Amino acid sequence: MKQVDLLYSGKAKSVYRTDDPGVYIMKFRDDITAFDGEKKDTLGGKGRYNAEVSSFFFRYLEEHGIRTHYLESIDAASMAVRALEMIPLEIIVRNIAAGSLVRKYPFREGEPLDPPVIIIDYKSDLHHDPMLNDDLIFALRLATPEELDQIKATALAVNEILREYLDARGVTLVDFKLEFGRERGDIVLGDEISMDSMRLWDKETGASLDKDVYRFGKGDVMEAYATVAKRILSRPGGETA
Repeated sequence: MKQVDLLYSGKAKSVYRTDDPGVYIMKFRDDITAFDGEKKDTLGGKGRYNAEVSSFFFRYLEEHGIRTHYLESIDAASMAVRALEMIPLEIIVRNIAAGSLVRKYPFREGEPLDPPVIIIDYKSDLHHDPMLNDDLIFALRLATPEELDQIKATALAVNEILREYLDARGVTLVDFKLEFGRERGDIVLGDEISMDSMRLWDKETGASLDKDVYRFGKGDVMEAYATVAKRILSRPGGETA
């Protein structure tokens, strides 16, 4: 497999075609952004942490029956993935009220959400990622009712798997974002699962262990990423997963 040309460059990842049309290479860069790119920096090692955590979680989810685009890790910051036709929807699963949910709705910060709440945004920088309901998704022909049902069911299944795993490591999964794509008509989990796409709190202290540290100047974001990556990649007791 040989890298050919750049397909897409986002805020923190680049995706390349390969000489195999069914395989892409995803590279996690050291860039970090917040507030629609208004705040941005480059932090050495960030891409490696996100790649390692994403690779682990994709493998773990595959073991638990969730089909993902992950094929193999290429180096510390890159992975080979299945070529998907990405669906421009951001599926946000919320277990605890925080962030924009508190700013826009009458929830209290830290309020448990039972059952978890799914929010779906239209992935579009041009339109500033507006929230969608099912009718708008169907009107825009972004997904069929059957596909959307599968996407929601898979997102909730992923939530249960990750919540249990993280809870055992002293981390509360507050909320997280998923993206899906199509491969020959099948719905497949894509993109990443990392500290950039999750909101994580320390179970004992409530301290942020994710990109909120950078967004709101809560401390050393790389220290937070290193801490949570170590917990995610280790079994209880310290053994490497």
